[in-house]
Amino acid sequence: MQALSAKQELRRAFRHIEQELPTRMAAALRWLRHPRSRLVRIPAGIALIAGGVFSFLPLLGLWMLPLGLLLLAADVPFLQRPMARFALGCVRALNRFRAWRKRD
Repeated sequence: MQALSAKQELRRAFRHIEQELPTRMAAALRWLRHPRSRLVRIPAGIALIAGGVFSFLPLLGLWMLPLGLLLLAADVPFLQRPMARFALGCVRALNRFRAWRKRD
């Protein structure tokens, strides 16, 4: 089996995340992932990271930090593999949690 490149791992992670999201949010994420959306994706990623740093304020939260890093990973090669693995780990944890709740 051939190892996936960092960019392929990130695409796979985004596809898994899109499957978990409601249709409209998945469509928005697909649009943000498109190469032509780079001028929106990078500032959005930076804004989300900044919001995550100020998570102590109302409406801002720590959830913004990984989402911003994930968006930036599409354009920053050294972030691609770690963010892809983080995202896939989160999806796996969510699936395990769902299975655990279903069992009870």
